[in-house]
Amino acid sequence: MSYLENTPVNAFVFMSEPRAAARTFRDLLVWQKAHQFVLGVYSFTAAFPKQETYGLSLQMRRAAVSIPANIAEGFRRRGKADKARYMNIAEGSLEECRYYLILSHDLGYGDIDALNVALEETSRLLNAYSAAILTSGS
Repeated sequence: MSYLENTPVNAFVFMSEPRAAARTFRDLLVWQKAHQFVLGVYSFTAAFPKQETYGLSLQMRRAAVSIPANIAEGFRRRGKADKARYMNIAEGSLEECRYYLILSHDLGYGDIDALNVALEETSRLLNAYSAAILTSGS
């Protein structure tokens, strides 16, 4: 079983619930989902063939880690444009992961369904967070 399958449903906070203002990046639902995705990617790539240790496995992990890392870095940026730039970098890394999942599937390296679900959820949240930054008053 993957990490995502072992996560209890109550560990996730749904968007429809009212949320207090985030004090740290760890309070952001989008960061939490991105972090869960990274943990899933690490679990998934651990089963890759040995020849992929410094190939697809490493590339996929680096791209996945870049998503929550850029969300975290952007969280502390002061200007809207600077914050949005980091979210855009995270979105680019997410799309890179989308391709790596397709490639992993096509190479027969495992079932990507749970990771695709996590990636899509992270993508929706990241798009919404980016839009909220750009339309915010400050």
